[in-house]
Parts: sequence; C-alpha cells; structure tokens
Amino acid sequence: MLLWQIFILFTRVALFSWGGGPASLALMQREATTALWLPPGATEPAPWVSPIEFSDAVAVGNALPGPIAPQVSAYIGYKLAGIPGAVAAAAGTVLPTTILMLAMVVYFFRVKDSLLVQSMLRAVRPVVVGLLLWTAYDMAFTVFGVKRYGWMGSLTCGWDKVLFVAVAFCLLTMTKINPALVIFGSAIVGGICYR
Repeated sequence: MLLWQIFILFTRVALFSWGGGPASLALMQREATTALWLPPGATEPAPWVSPIEFSDAVAVGNALPGPIAPQVSAYIGYKLAGIPGAVAAAAGTVLPTTILMLAMVVYFFRVKDSLLVQSMLRAVRPVVVGLLLWTAYDMAFTVFGVKRYGWMGSLTCGWDKVLFVAVAFCLLTMTKINPALVIFGSAIVGGICYR
C-alpha cells in the first residue's frame, strides 16, 4: 500500500508541475513534507520527510548528473520503503509524464505555433520562475534556521552559510563553471571546515 501511495504522490507531482524538474521541486516539497506515514516502531504518524531532509535530497540530487526530480523522489522513496520505495517514487516521477509526452509530442508539433498555445506558454513561464523562487525561499528557512533565529539572527549566526550562497551565486552567474563542481567544492570545504 505504501509503495502505491509513493507512486501516486510522485505521479501527481509530475503531472501538475510545469517547467521541468527544478520547477517540480516546489510542489514536491509541499507534498512530501505534508504527506503522513507511520514509521516502523512509531505510534504517531510523521511527515514523509522533514524540510531539512528535503534540502538534503536536493543537495544530493544536485551533486549527481541527470535530472533532479527523479533523484529527489528516489531519495524520499528510499527513506520510506528502501529500494522498492525508490523505484516506485522514480517511476511515479518519470513514467506518467513520459507516456504523456510520447502521446502529446506529435500533436504539439502541429499546434505549437498557434496563438492559443503561445499565449498559454507566455503565462506559464513566469509562474515557473515564481515556483523556483518559492522553493528557494522555503529552503532558506530551513538551511538558515529562520524559524529558530529570525531573519537577522539567522544571517548573523549563519554568516558562513550566507557566504556559501554568495560565492555559489557569483560563480554560477559570472563564470561558466559546472554547477556540480560548485557543489563538489563546497562539500570539500565543508568536510574540512565543519569537521
């Protein structure tokens, strides 16, 4: 039953997300942190993942090659049900949209230049940017500990995290460095400095 719930949740996320894998992270985070399950040995239901676990999944997924959405979903699925859970989550993320894409690709190329389709895409693209900004904002609450310290306190107590954000943003904006190298480099610095 849990495997089916995992598959359905990630299918729902995939089918209601526009803009690719990164854009689906906002909906995926909202769904995975509010979905409840009964962990083995527990008496009270708990969220599938906490916000910090979701941040960890995104960090791990960004450090790997390939699309982010199946990687994050596999991380969550594995936490819930091991390898079968990871397979169910990745399948829910990939299979329905792949089948839909195969069915729609022929039709889309017939209508992609229509005024209606172009008008709809013009409105959806900025919404995707908003979803990505919301995901970054929500993850910042977790990463910087805003709920615990408040914005000013989290920025002063977590100045090192702000420095990581600034350096990563500058490197990615001003150079053509591969994002995986930025993540790998920050992991090395973290391994040295936070040990």
